[in-house]
Amino acid sequence: MAAVGRILHWRKPLTLIRASSSSTLEAVRYLFLLPLLLFSCSTEPVSSEEQQDLEQAFEESMRGAVLDGHFTLFSQMEGADPTGSDGEPVKLRNERYEIEKAVKRAGDIWTFHARIQFGDTDVTVPVPVKLAWAGDTPIVSVTDLGIPGLGSYTARVVFYRDSYAGMWWGSKHGGNLFGRIERPE
Repeated sequence: MAAVGRILHWRKPLTLIRASSSSTLEAVRYLFLLPLLLFSCSTEPVSSEEQQDLEQAFEESMRGAVLDGHFTLFSQMEGADPTGSDGEPVKLRNERYEIEKAVKRAGDIWTFHARIQFGDTDVTVPVPVKLAWAGDTPIVSVTDLGIPGLGSYTARVVFYRDSYAGMWWGSKHGGNLFGRIERPE
């Protein structure tokens, strides 16, 4: 049991059950997360033919797709105030990515041709990404990627059915993102 606690909290090893009532709630959460972890780790490897089919299906599903969702924002500056400049808690902010197409280049490198919209930003750029697979689920990964006019970003985003979710970091801020994938008819 202690090993499972270490897997779930890599920064702070702990056991699943403690004496305090708040820890009991935490233990219950682990009990619900444990099956998810076990099933997600038990994915059987896919054949190269199946992998090609997955990649082709993903490429087709991204053609003309729109990622319409929200992101959160937190400061990475030490001692920064977690509220907005007006003293109010930071709220969800809108984001929109219009994907013209996603094209596999070589190995696990893909290029997303996308219009990126958030806040006052509205740019169209080709974005090179690493695309990894967790079974049948694609995960986009960029690390310190410089995007002209936007800055440098790190992100991990998972796509599944008609949803996307992940986390992102810039030079001074980071957050979570999530939303729906709208596909053309």
